Order: sequence, then structure tokens, then C-alpha cells
Amino acid sequence: MFVIIAYDVNTSSEGGKKRLRKVAKECVNYGQRVQNSVFEVNLEYGKFILLKDKLIRLIDEEKDSLRFYYLGDKWEKRVEHIGVKPGYNSEGVLII
Repeated sequence: MFVIIAYDVNTSSEGGKKRLRKVAKECVNYGQRVQNSVFEVNLEYGKFILLKDKLIRLIDEEKDSLRFYYLGDKWEKRVEHIGVKPGYNSEGVLII
């Protein structure tokens, strides 16, 4: 399942800065950063539920926010990119 995750973590305190680093690190482990606080992830449903649970536990719901945009299987037709840093096909060939 292809999902866009966006977050906004209040960094006015040291605890907020720590939460921001943890949320970003968790997202990097599972997906591709496309903007500062926006990630594209393509995971099977069970792994996505685990990631979502981890992120919810990391944030402070009274100060921070998480948004999940579920794009489904035909996501290629729903994502358009213009500008630098071309997008990538998470189901395509990966060269390391």
C-alpha cells in the first residue's frame, strides 16, 4: 500500500526537537523523504500498521500532528512531480 505521511512536530522545546528526530528517523527507515516533513512509503498493510503505531506513540498529540494519505495500488496515476529531485518508483528496479 502506498501512503504519504506528513507530520508537524512542535520544536519549541528540547523534547519537541527530540520527537522530531525520532519521527524523521522512523520514516526514513520505511520510506523516501520527498519534502522536509513528508515521506512516501510503500509497505504491505501489516508493516504499515506497525509504522503508524510507532509514529503515533512518538508524537505528543496535544502539540504535534500526523497525516496519512492513502493512495492505494494505482498511485502512479495520483502522484505528479514537477521540479528538482525527480520522484522514484518504489516498485521499480533498485540499483545499489
